[in-house]
Amino acid sequence: MIKHRGFPGRLPGSDFQFTIRRANPKGVTPITVRERFKDRRPADRRADAGFMAALWECFGDQPFERGNLDAGRLSWLFGREVVAVEEDFDPEDYEALLVIDEAVARISFPDAFEDDWA
Repeated sequence: MIKHRGFPGRLPGSDFQFTIRRANPKGVTPITVRERFKDRRPADRRADAGFMAALWECFGDQPFERGNLDAGRLSWLFGREVVAVEEDFDPEDYEALLVIDEAVARISFPDAFEDDWA
């Protein structure tokens, strides 16, 4: 499992986790599509935007490995702002390649693409 050096471990000032420290010995947590409802708490929305900003700053429009990125946090964006690169995507593979769908992400999280985010 690749560890993304320089990627924030969590949203500053919160307990919203962005990365994991080590591979899960009981099995890889799969990435799933989670529905974001309009009545989500503001803190959850900030965590999504902060995670998107960190992804954009670290990877931009280039494909990246899932690696030590938190599956739960990725799942809130997966299938919309973050998509699989390969057709035979394995949601339980730490080496799975993902990419930001910039057009969708800019609509969902316009502030995450500002230089002075956070």
